[in-house]
Amino acid sequence: MTAISIIENRSNEVQLPQWLQECLIDQESSESTSDDLLICRAFNFAYQLHEGQTRKSGEPYIAHPIAVASLLRSLGGDSVTIAAGFLHDVVEDTDVTPEEIEERFGVQVRLLVEGVTKLSKFNFSSTTERQAENFRRMFLAMATDIRVIVVKLADRLHNMRTLEHLKPEKQKRISQETREIFAPLANRLGIGRFKWELEDLCFKYLEPEAYEEIKSLIAERRADREARIARVTETLRSGLKNQNIEVVELKGRPKHLYGIYQKMQRQQKEFSQIYDIAAFRIIVKTNEECYRSLAVVHDAFTPIPGRFKDYIGLPKPNRYQSLHTTVVGTNGRPIEIQIRTKEMHQVAEYGIAAHWKYKETGSSNVSISSDEDNKFTWLRQLLEWQKDLSDAQEYMESVRDNLFEDDVYVFTPDGDVVALAHGATPVDFAYRIHSEIGNHMKGARVNGRWSMLSKPLENGDIVEIVTQKNSHPSLDWLNFVVSPTARNRIRQWYKLSHREENIARGKELLEKEMGKSGFDSLLKSEAMQIVTQRCNYHSVEDLLAALGYGEITQNHVVNRLRDVVKEQQPVETESAKEVEIPAYLNSNQEKHRGGNSPIIGVEGMLYHLAGCCKPLPGESIIGAVTLSSRGISIHAQGCENIDKIPGERIIPVSWNDDAEDNKAFTYPVDIQIEAMDRVGVFKDILARLSDRGINVRNAGVKTSRNKPALISLSLDIRDRQQLEYVFQRIKSMSDILNIRRVMNSGEQ
Repeated sequence: MTAISIIENRSNEVQLPQWLQECLIDQESSESTSDDLLICRAFNFAYQLHEGQTRKSGEPYIAHPIAVASLLRSLGGDSVTIAAGFLHDVVEDTDVTPEEIEERFGVQVRLLVEGVTKLSKFNFSSTTERQAENFRRMFLAMATDIRVIVVKLADRLHNMRTLEHLKPEKQKRISQETREIFAPLANRLGIGRFKWELEDLCFKYLEPEAYEEIKSLIAERRADREARIARVTETLRSGLKNQNIEVVELKGRPKHLYGIYQKMQRQQKEFSQIYDIAAFRIIVKTNEECYRSLAVVHDAFTPIPGRFKDYIGLPKPNRYQSLHTTVVGTNGRPIEIQIRTKEMHQVAEYGIAAHWKYKETGSSNVSISSDEDNKFTWLRQLLEWQKDLSDAQEYMESVRDNLFEDDVYVFTPDGDVVALAHGATPVDFAYRIHSEIGNHMKGARVNGRWSMLSKPLENGDIVEIVTQKNSHPSLDWLNFVVSPTARNRIRQWYKLSHREENIARGKELLEKEMGKSGFDSLLKSEAMQIVTQRCNYHSVEDLLAALGYGEITQNHVVNRLRDVVKEQQPVETESAKEVEIPAYLNSNQEKHRGGNSPIIGVEGMLYHLAGCCKPLPGESIIGAVTLSSRGISIHAQGCENIDKIPGERIIPVSWNDDAEDNKAFTYPVDIQIEAMDRVGVFKDILARLSDRGINVRNAGVKTSRNKPALISLSLDIRDRQQLEYVFQRIKSMSDILNIRRVMNSGEQ
């Protein structure tokens, strides 16, 4: 279908914007540019792919990509960005592949589309995990090209504009995500016009009654507000003219609804008590005229002490620049005034997109590896945390905490500005500069004086970190640091500093699981090297250390080893014969099933589970005939007490996976957790157990000054798989140093 026929037929009843109509017509002329051709080809392709698809509103689906592309064009987006706006849903909603996108439209368009595409075709264990993985992928794409998030923001803004067609529960879920993630992202990128509209739309669906109330109150006072704006505007215009300052723009505007609501909540005031619901903006030509205009404002109205901010001399991390002042008007009410140049206004409205309009390189690709790197330290932090935070819930909390802008600006002794989260301490500052500075920090001087490490920093503080070679992090720091980076670096230091101890513990755990026979040879074998690689560790020692502090379970290692042995069985080499593999690793051993007894091999006999090792279904077991009246004692393979029992008393047994009542049984398991001693850590652990319906029989906590807390728990566990899940859930918490299963030394 040609461009002209698309415009004439309108078979899908979509009203094409004027700019797109002109672009489609121009593409058939000899004067059409390569950029226009790319945009038209992208529209035509999207038009054909989405033909027949409709949105929840009933309108043709193509209306959405057109709206997204139009928003990107209004931001000054280049042809690649606008093309990605048309194509952002085709990989997710059609059979088109990223490779085909690249072949037709180039690698840049492909990367933008891939970065925006949600992972809807993959399965995750929870909504939180899906959401976390979506954002991990998106932030990685942003690091390559910041335009990814601009396209995503345009996509989200149009979806929010048409949210009324979805079910109420979905409206709230999308609005909550938008408020927590996308509106702060728009703010971080300085795209004010997107931020304000996103926040107001979220307000509409999350607090509908408050939204309608404030909306109606503002409408009722419109006449009074407009008269007041006119009086102030005339006063300012007259004063600026007298000082020969050429004004590009001077106007007052109502603040957006959510901003007013936030102020009411923050100050605990009624709407009638909020006076500065309108803000004035003065746009002039030069920086020098900004400061001269400020003098005019302060001459005409009385400034309110402590309400002046110079974002020209000290720009925000999102590149925002303006002078902000609040003065008392003629009627005694506060007036908020912003003063900026035209270029500053473009950045305030369009953020990073304004860079496209003022750049001279000819390329719109904006990455954090360019000279803009220092503007996106918050994005680098998010990428760092992706390496450290494996737990989806914890990662999402870190994303939310970092995106909300409430920064404190402090200085290094050399005068460099460092932006930190509100409440940040000298320890957060030290780890922000470099992890080694934090790890060897002895103290801090703030403004030339020694400061408590727990004291929050304030705007304008000059911070000097004093280091010492033998100094190291303190567990107490975890009680007051606010940045995930500092918290994770402290936790990592404690894990690494106990490396030898963890390696020994890991070796001990694995030896108990597998038996002593041939164990040393097995650690040096090719099979163990393969297992190490498959578990994503560099060496066997790294694997043992991870096993020692609970990052991986011995059952996971044994299962991987069993798989490797099975793969090597068809080809029996000389080197394989030299390694003595424990017999129970052989997955080809025949197992006999039958009956409803949980354990095969003890049918009709009295038996009990050994109290020393407390085996679980899913673990290899062995039976031992006791000399008492307690019958057969069931031990885990590798239990040290088995070595003390003569061979004639050992009998082969196994768990009966076919027993009908297996899922109804639970077994006692004792675990010990080594955790950073902070308020609430015990409660957080119990909450994770409660969420999975795990019963806690007994619990105890032991604390010592400057040492980790030791938490002992007795749990009712169904099988080894459930225990592994419990270990994974607990060890994913950033405060956990080690978790292990406790075995008793003697038979009970």
